[in-house]
Amino acid sequence: MSSLPLVSHVSPESIIAWRTEGAVTLRQFLAEVSRLVTLFPAGSHLLNMCGDRYRFSVGLAAAIVAGKVSLLPSTHTTEIVRQMKVFAPDVFCLTDGAPCTVDLPQLHYPVMSAGQQDQPDAPAIPQIDSRQRIAVVFTSGSTGTPQPHPKTWGALVSSVQAEALRLELLDDTPCTIVGTVPPQHMYGFESTVLMSWLSGNAFSHAQPFYPADICRALAAVPAPRVLVSSPVHLRALLDGGLALPEIARVVSATAPLSVQLAQDIEARCNAPLMEIYGSTETGQIATRRSTQTAEWQLFPGIELIVEDDCVRVCGGHVETSVTMNDIIEPVTDQHFLLHGRTADLVNIAGKRHSLASLNHLLNTIPGVVDGAFFMPDETGDERVTRLAACVVAPGMDARQLLAALREHVDPVFLPRPVLFVDALPRNRTGKLPRAVLQALFQTRSARKPA
Repeated sequence: MSSLPLVSHVSPESIIAWRTEGAVTLRQFLAEVSRLVTLFPAGSHLLNMCGDRYRFSVGLAAAIVAGKVSLLPSTHTTEIVRQMKVFAPDVFCLTDGAPCTVDLPQLHYPVMSAGQQDQPDAPAIPQIDSRQRIAVVFTSGSTGTPQPHPKTWGALVSSVQAEALRLELLDDTPCTIVGTVPPQHMYGFESTVLMSWLSGNAFSHAQPFYPADICRALAAVPAPRVLVSSPVHLRALLDGGLALPEIARVVSATAPLSVQLAQDIEARCNAPLMEIYGSTETGQIATRRSTQTAEWQLFPGIELIVEDDCVRVCGGHVETSVTMNDIIEPVTDQHFLLHGRTADLVNIAGKRHSLASLNHLLNTIPGVVDGAFFMPDETGDERVTRLAACVVAPGMDARQLLAALREHVDPVFLPRPVLFVDALPRNRTGKLPRAVLQALFQTRSARKPA
């Protein structure tokens, strides 16, 4: 049996997080973890709904130490919570919000007094069996029903340490990670909380969403700062035009960036931008410096196996072979190109196109703030397949939008209808689950057809 430490911080006074009240030391963090373990109910599964990233991390660490499994769906809707209860009938909810209306047994995050945090002796860092299942992460449901994927401690440690090495975050100058993505999502889980634990760095407790909030969260922590974000948040940050504190590095995931957007982000933040590629099933497996190359570089030990039109990922921290849902073109043993998702391919009148590519074209049109193509479910006696599009474009009408699209898109892929909305219902990671787009299309298409 091999064991790995819960954190890589060594000194009891090393800083593991920053909160509104100031720095949190390793001593304080481990004391709060120990305190929370004593309050856990008997259930072996935990739904960690804490909105504060620090409280989430204490809850996660306490669950690991107590041998409980954290369930991490990307959203907490009534239906998702029902699915969690079916998946694990003994699940209970850890929450720091009031009131919490989730229909599960609840444990509210306790108030930690200063006395509970004091430990005169150096705290012992918990050692965790590398084979211990510490979490089950669920897919976002962007292409259907969320699916569970268990994660062991050893695989997660290997993944996150490879990321920290690739991002050059293992030097002697600790940095502070500010994340705009929630820790319940696989990307936020790995790249904010776990990477801080296992690289000797610190993280901000904040979970900023709007540009002004992101600026405040960055300004509230010391340099060097690493911004872990998504294309949606980064584009909004650019459009906001606000003064940014000094940033050492920007990290992006959840959707590939265009070269132009990547260049704009690097120029605006005056920092290198690294993109991460991965999935809930595999975790992160590759990175690229988007302004310098279109090719993705695999993490050490990760292999791509191409069989017919199928690409599988295995090796390294990927414990079982996973078939990817993306269109991947291997370039070398360690590099590949990404051409969109398999599920994004649409076939109309014998012609094929990628929804991701169409979305990219749509969002490059001047005047379009945000937009997404969508293939509605066919209903009734409908025989003609038509794409629809939901668009945020103040001051534009359908005629102008379609004219701009027609310059780049075959007429069979022009959307009918175009639904103009004030904002797209993206989740906190910037994704648009298919069920949400379907509901939006159904409710708006009758009122505002183009």
